[in-house]
Formats: sequence, structure tokens, C-alpha cells
Amino acid sequence: MKRIGIIAALPEELKPLVKDWQREGQVYAGRINGIECIAVSAGMGARSAENACVMAFGDGPLDALASIGWAGSLSCGLKPPGAFVISEVMDSVTGRLYPTASPAGHRLVTLDHVARHDEKRKIAERYQAPLVDMEAATVARVACEKEIAFYCFKGVSDGANDKLPDFNRYLGNDGQLRMPSFIAYALLHPRYWASLKQLGENSKAAASNLARLVADSIRETL
Repeated sequence: MKRIGIIAALPEELKPLVKDWQREGQVYAGRINGIECIAVSAGMGARSAENACVMAFGDGPLDALASIGWAGSLSCGLKPPGAFVISEVMDSVTGRLYPTASPAGHRLVTLDHVARHDEKRKIAERYQAPLVDMEAATVARVACEKEIAFYCFKGVSDGANDKLPDFNRYLGNDGQLRMPSFIAYALLHPRYWASLKQLGENSKAAASNLARLVADSIRETL
């Protein structure tokens, strides 16, 4: 029986997909159309994504790895809360391009930080990508090293022109957002209130759309 590892950064990204699955800490176990799935959320960034992959392989070999979760849009053509298939992932640190097992889809670029609204246009032009995240390239590299299939599905949480705070200032080494400090900052900067409220609504809807896309894609491809 095939087994697939599903890697996300945050539990909220997985929530609609794994709502009926068994959970042990950061690891969820369940089935999609009879296919055994292990889902892990271990934080944002490359180090956290690699840790999540290690946990996913903890119960035995996998036939495929999938990177899922929220992504920022770099193009007005891909709006929140849409969910999209990724056909290739660009690692901005190494310059390596990883194809996925999905021939039709979009390019995504993985950065080593949260993309700020004032740099999104430059990122889009440099990498010719309409979407950005912080984890997919690491998952792709692990899949390549393990010689297994790699898939990627992303839900758009923020638009290309959304003006949001710089989340990097509040991102810890563990890949988690330091919420008390971030909330304190946000409360003192009302210009971000509307955009943060919209981000929350978009993220919730994108996670639901993503869950449907992942489930449908797994049924069709595995």
C-alpha cells in the first residue's frame, strides 16, 4: 500500500485536511481514498521543513512527499484564497529548480524569509514565479535524495499588493511566530488592522480550498 508524507509549516494549514485524523504532537495519521498519509507541521523555514520530513519518515518508508500550506502571491492573476497545483519549485538560496510530479501547474519560489510586500515585484521578476513560500524547496530536496515522487500544493493567503507587517522580525529560530510580541506590535499600528483581518479570513478559506485540492489530487495521481 502506498504511503505519502504531507509537510506543512503550521497546524492551521493542515486543519481542514486532517480534522478526522489521529494526532500525536505535530504528526497526524489518516487516509485519503484508501492511501495512508502522514502529515506533519513543524514550523516555518528550511530547518523546520527538514525536521518535519524526518518525522514523516519516522514510521517507515514513503512513496511520495508533498509540500502543502499557505503561499504569498506575487501576481495579480493568483488571488487569495485560491489553491493551486505547483509544477516546479525554485530554491532561491541554491538556484536549483525542482520539478514536481504534476506536469501542469505554477512555479513557486522558496525564500529564506517571509516575503515583504515591498519586495514581491522584484522577486516575481527575478524568479519568474507567481507564488512564494519558505519550505517547499527543502521538501523537494529531501524527496530527490530519497528518490521518491514530490508534489506541491499551495493556498494563497495574501495578495501581491497586500501591505502587511514584516513578519520576519517576530519569527523565532524554531520556525514559530512569537505571537505575544507580534500582537503587541500590531495593536500599536492600526494601519495594519484591516489587512491582518483580511489575512486571517483569506488564510482560513485558503486552507479549506487547499484541503479539497490535495484530496482530489491524491485520488487522481496516486
